[in-house]
Amino acid sequence: MTRDYSEFLGADRAADGSKPQPTALQRLGWQPWFAQQISADDITARPPVRVVEVHRSGLHVIGNDIDTTLPPRADVTVGDWLLLDRTNMDASLLLERKSLLKRRAPGPDRQVQLIAANIDTAFIVTSCNQDFNVARLERYLALALEADITPVIILTKSDLVEDAAHYVQSAAAISDLVPVVTLDARGDDPREKLAEWCRPGHTVAFLGSSGVGKSTLTNALAGTQEIETQAIREADARGRHTTTRRQLHIVPGGCIVLDTPGMREVQMTDVASGIDDLFADLHALSTECKFNDCRHETEPGCAIRAALAAGEIDEARLARWRKLKAEEAFNSASLAERRYIEKSFGKLVRNVQKIHKKRD
Repeated sequence: MTRDYSEFLGADRAADGSKPQPTALQRLGWQPWFAQQISADDITARPPVRVVEVHRSGLHVIGNDIDTTLPPRADVTVGDWLLLDRTNMDASLLLERKSLLKRRAPGPDRQVQLIAANIDTAFIVTSCNQDFNVARLERYLALALEADITPVIILTKSDLVEDAAHYVQSAAAISDLVPVVTLDARGDDPREKLAEWCRPGHTVAFLGSSGVGKSTLTNALAGTQEIETQAIREADARGRHTTTRRQLHIVPGGCIVLDTPGMREVQMTDVASGIDDLFADLHALSTECKFNDCRHETEPGCAIRAALAAGEIDEARLARWRKLKAEEAFNSASLAERRYIEKSFGKLVRNVQKIHKKRD
């Protein structure tokens, strides 16, 4: 069911008649990054709209007094900004993104799946139960860091365990770059503890597995129960897919919230710098190896192996780093190879068409 966004559109009003309020576009997340890409004439001729929902049948977009649906496009995802071409909606211009979350899509064809665009903060949500998994958290964090999105780890369901300190310590040990917040997804905790990142006009995303409380957190920020939630299975602490599509929810007077379906498989592709940022210490060590192409296995002069032997780095963390690096390299190489093949095939088709035209 498509949500009605009409309450967020229309004329901009000052609450007391004196202080100007954010414009409709600013409430949707419009920032100088996007404004500098267009001219004043563009706003009149092709008004900016933001993609708030993606369906198989089309793109739900809203803007200043605009609420409509555009034809589906493979190159557009939720959170994107477009310059609306009213005469030919297929030709609406996609503005350069401030950030982009993506992963290798499940399946054998190694396509890239766009998750969301123009996110300011990514809340990586996990529960203090069997869902908690350091390796999975590292994958989400690498995606966020690669996209220059501020990541924050959120631990939910801490009230269901006797001592949440172990989960907090394990999460905090992943990276000094990432704050860890423990909260109750119900009640006032989300609004109070996440206020630093949930400023008006900022777009935040809740990422994580099904059942960790992403929809509950979105409802808490919005002050509604609009999004359906479900309990986890007690046997294995796994949740059911309550959210079935990625959708932006605009919090009145606050931020824009992206709720996403749970993702247990997060395959790495084109995130080399994100992995390097997350494992900054291991990356720095690797530059001290004797050989530039050192695989950190049996090569002489390996700084990584020397640090491991000296007890300076954790073996399990090293194994996860190597796995992510290998996976990212394989998926990125496979993607580059597929793009090369597609480009070569397209060139071949064009050459054949030219030959046929000459014969005709």
